[in-house]
Amino acid sequence: MALLTRLRPFERGETPLPSATDSSLTIHALKDKGDEPEVLAFLAERYRQTFFMAGLIRDNGFESPLNRGTFYACRDAQGRLVGVALIGHFTLVETQSEEALAAFARCAKAHPFADVIAGDPESVERFWHHYAPAGRAADLASRKLLFELREPAAAGEAVPGLRRATLAELPQVMEAQALMLYEEKGVNPLASDPDGFRQRCARRIEQGRVWVWFRRGRLIFKADVMAETPETVYLEGVYVSPEARGKGFGRRCVAQLGRHFAARTRSLCLLVNEQNKRAHAFYEKSGFSLTGYYEALYLQRSH
Repeated sequence: MALLTRLRPFERGETPLPSATDSSLTIHALKDKGDEPEVLAFLAERYRQTFFMAGLIRDNGFESPLNRGTFYACRDAQGRLVGVALIGHFTLVETQSEEALAAFARCAKAHPFADVIAGDPESVERFWHHYAPAGRAADLASRKLLFELREPAAAGEAVPGLRRATLAELPQVMEAQALMLYEEKGVNPLASDPDGFRQRCARRIEQGRVWVWFRRGRLIFKADVMAETPETVYLEGVYVSPEARGKGFGRRCVAQLGRHFAARTRSLCLLVNEQNKRAHAFYEKSGFSLTGYYEALYLQRSH
């Protein structure tokens, strides 16, 4: 017989989750801080696929508006953890169980704020199979390459001024980040969402997650630590000012960051758009290796 999955009551008028079809599985929203060690250990088994979820849990816990979604756990009949998912603006799923994947897909269909499913291509394709109506094609939002640095470069020419940004440098950080987004997506957040963009950049600086290098008063290099776990540090927003590109400054800064984090994590990783061949060459010259792929699909609804 079917077993109703055990979920917290949905907020803001959300509808209950449909029943699971596998009576051996239960799904529940993660709330208890005591569950964090088990969940983080589960996610660490495939850290290349789960660094974003693990980073959010370490930063914000299970319940926080900053997660922009709800964390769920799936357990088998013996109570063993077989899957973890974040269902929300970005939907991320980690499981090797097809039944758990199907249950998470039903959860996403019942969640009015689920917009995008992201992850390794195989998992995304399997999720879509359970999520979408039969025969409906998915819209590919983006495809990215996962680059990883496992062996930091030997000590080379140091960058003495490479450090964490301060709030006084928020305008320069925002300008650099906005330029990157415009170059990559054609979107200028300074025009489309100036207040939200400012808040996100400021919070990242306050967390000590933005690294910068200034030369003669100009911002030459910037990188954001989006997630940090014992297994990997995930970088995003790596920026080199246009006038300084091709001079080796970016490689020196990235290499120094790799050496800095090597003492407390296994690797440094980042995602690069599949079409950005210049960035591929940059990271390969910096010692990174291509270790995987990521895809993102829009979860469009018919209503």
